[in-house]
Amino acid sequence: MQTSRERLVIAREEERRRLRRDLHDGLGPGLAAIGVRLDVIEATATGVSPAVRSSLSEVRQLVQGLVGDVRRIVHDLRPPALDELGLAGALEDLALDTEEAAEGGPAVMVRVPEPLPELPAAVEVAAYRIAQEALANALRHARARTIEIVAGIERDGLVLRVRDDGRGLPEPLVEGVGSGSMRERAAELGGVLRRTSASGAGTTVEAVLPL
Repeated sequence: MQTSRERLVIAREEERRRLRRDLHDGLGPGLAAIGVRLDVIEATATGVSPAVRSSLSEVRQLVQGLVGDVRRIVHDLRPPALDELGLAGALEDLALDTEEAAEGGPAVMVRVPEPLPELPAAVEVAAYRIAQEALANALRHARARTIEIVAGIERDGLVLRVRDDGRGLPEPLVEGVGSGSMRERAAELGGVLRRTSASGAGTTVEAVLPL
């Protein structure tokens, strides 16, 4: 039963990757081109009534809205950085975005000791989302000075660790703060997620995702 579920998750993420690529490379640029053409028509049209000019402006705004919708859908289907940069680069990008968003907050470092092989789409997404959630939890609760993300292949699986040097969490909170979604992502692939924390010694989130 678990194997069948894992296969469904993997197939789902591969389909999402294909759909994201189709939207990104096809529909998105097509809508953007229509918007540019409408801009040209609106700027150069002469002898048209105010009603027609107003309609052109409304259509242009609708197209701009659709372009924004496509971008949001593309991002929700699969983080674009995974396809553009690979998992290691996407984690670096996530770390940079986190530092910029939390100005004056902890330094976020990424360490990938060895180049990662090509990974299944489902594993990439799970690792990225787990790192994203672990970072968010550290920012909210840890009061850390540094956060480190480490990713590598160990024992035929991708191992992701997110460590902070913060205050740690009381035991009842270790399992309650953001652990549910991370555990579910790991379990969907037959993996495991462990979270350890000690007062004054920081928190470590470790996910092991089979390949």
